[in-house]
Amino acid sequence: MTGEAKPAEKQVYRVKINAPIETVWSELVKQDEALPFFFGAVCKTRAGSLAVGEPMAMQTPNGKFTSVVGKVLEFSPPNRYAHTLKFTQYEDDPVTVEYDLQEVDGGVEFTLTTYGGVADSKTEKAMAQGSPMITNTLKALCETGKAPLGTRILLGMFGLMAPFTPAACRAENWPFDRIEKL
Repeated sequence: MTGEAKPAEKQVYRVKINAPIETVWSELVKQDEALPFFFGAVCKTRAGSLAVGEPMAMQTPNGKFTSVVGKVLEFSPPNRYAHTLKFTQYEDDPVTVEYDLQEVDGGVEFTLTTYGGVADSKTEKAMAQGSPMITNTLKALCETGKAPLGTRILLGMFGLMAPFTPAACRAENWPFDRIEKL
């Protein structure tokens, strides 16, 4: 045994969303607004756009904490958006996340793919737990205009737990120039 880290398997989550592709795309790439499917985080960028190479941060609505950081790898409206992803509370290296939208009869096939991590890492486990919620909440939001009740309750609990957020997640620890170097 060499002790080398085993690469994580690619994770793929797919759901059919009964909504126009423009609706799904616009929900997915919203900025400066709490996104229920991203655990209530607000997507922030330095330039105000999701341009390729742009650093991005997912922050609490009050801007005090940053849960995820990354860089935009691809932005091809309305079909593909990809970025790196690093959870600020973990020491793990960034992974790659891709969102693909394809028009199908009656709506859009939405695919969330993650890869590039280490097997059994905290990041891999968090992505495996969170990705089904992301896909199902995005579906509900696009089809009904609101997140499922369970997601709304979870988001309320996050607000109550905010005082217990690790110090590593404080927004001042994640300026865009630091994110850019990841």
